[in-house]
Amino acid sequence: MTVKIMKIFLFGFCFSAILILSLWGYQDIPLEELKTKYAPSPSTFISVNGMDVHFRDEGDATDSIPIVLIHGTAASLHTFNDWTSQLKKDYRVIRMDLPAYGLTGPFPDRDYSIENYVDFIVDFLDSLEITKCILGGNSLGGGIAWNFTYKYPDMVDKLILIDASGYASKAKSLPLAFRLAQAPLVKNIFTFITPRLVVKASVENVYADKSKISETLVDRYFELALREGNRQAFIDKFEAQNDLSAHNNIKLIKHRTLLLWGEKDLLIPVEAAYKFYHDLPNDTLVILSNVGHVPMEESPNQSLEAVLSFLK
Repeated sequence: MTVKIMKIFLFGFCFSAILILSLWGYQDIPLEELKTKYAPSPSTFISVNGMDVHFRDEGDATDSIPIVLIHGTAASLHTFNDWTSQLKKDYRVIRMDLPAYGLTGPFPDRDYSIENYVDFIVDFLDSLEITKCILGGNSLGGGIAWNFTYKYPDMVDKLILIDASGYASKAKSLPLAFRLAQAPLVKNIFTFITPRLVVKASVENVYADKSKISETLVDRYFELALREGNRQAFIDKFEAQNDLSAHNNIKLIKHRTLLLWGEKDLLIPVEAAYKFYHDLPNDTLVILSNVGHVPMEESPNQSLEAVLSFLK
């Protein structure tokens, strides 16, 4: 009887594994296929520290102080598409896919600390011969932006922080993909079993108005996650060691700063905006009603209005 039960159990396990793999097991999408879809002109690539970095440089090429925009975790330069379509009429706008995300691919050394990202931004800007910029970032990108500004103050003219990371804060709700990437055992199979529904649920988590989420938007997040190396990098990012006292440096930043925050941000709640506001000596705080964690994507017109006012 015991042998029979074991056989039934093994059959059931194998059947379940095959079913899961057939439904949610995805191979990496070839890079050239992703480039065709997500890197049309004006996209281009530049070699930085052994990586072919995907970026776009648009607007007035003679502008000596461009706007440089940095996206957040699991996103890509496309998250600033709407902003750029307007900003490039009057400014030079540069944005890139950070290592681990989009078409750039992972860091060769798998070091996803904020310090390594800051060094990457320095090398990226040096490669483009940019010595000074208006620096903006969302979420992780915001954390990179203020750390960069603190370390290289002469390279930054103004600072724009959009639902930025930096302070220890408790999320009201974590995207499902974030939770899975940090779960023991589960994270090890996340690199080849990546249900699209997990990606969709994660995007819904960072939007306040779910009606603004299109299937095309979800496809973009999902398909770029399947770029070779990105799924492992997504997990490695959550294991990075960062300086937990770095937020003490925020009050030392003297640059004019725009703090732009979604009132209904569940990942980095609006309380963090007030911490930045308290510590930064030269800032403007704008809270966007009925907006979540990615204002430039969810509510581009409303959020850009505050940016244009700040720049002028």
